[in-house]
Amino acid sequence: VRGRPNRRFASQHLSSATTLDCHISTMVRVFYEPPPYGPRTNLNKTRWGVRGGGLVGVKNLEMLSKMNPNIAIGVPVVAAIGLAFFLQGVVFRKDLPFSMEPEYQAAQRAYMRYHNMNPIFGISSKKARAMDPDA
Repeated sequence: VRGRPNRRFASQHLSSATTLDCHISTMVRVFYEPPPYGPRTNLNKTRWGVRGGGLVGVKNLEMLSKMNPNIAIGVPVVAAIGLAFFLQGVVFRKDLPFSMEPEYQAAQRAYMRYHNMNPIFGISSKKARAMDPDA
């Protein structure tokens, strides 16, 4: 019959449990202790908190460890991308290389035509020669 305990099994289980060990179950009281340095801190730290801190410092490192991960990672990444664009646009700005000048490219096209490079679809084809203003 469904839902009823098996009396024979229960009696065998209880008799074997009482003969082997008189303590069937013991209640244990557990006290919850919050993490020692507040929420969002790990338990694998030293007893006195964070050691070192490097260039950031101990207080700032603890603040960063408790911060929202999206902000703690996203803001430095966006700042690094902004710094890279600034440096590329202002500090490292140089003129284009000499191979990008129109005269150099015209000479390169003439050289390729003279040596019949890419004769089917490339620079030496009839269609490309017809469209080239330098020819």
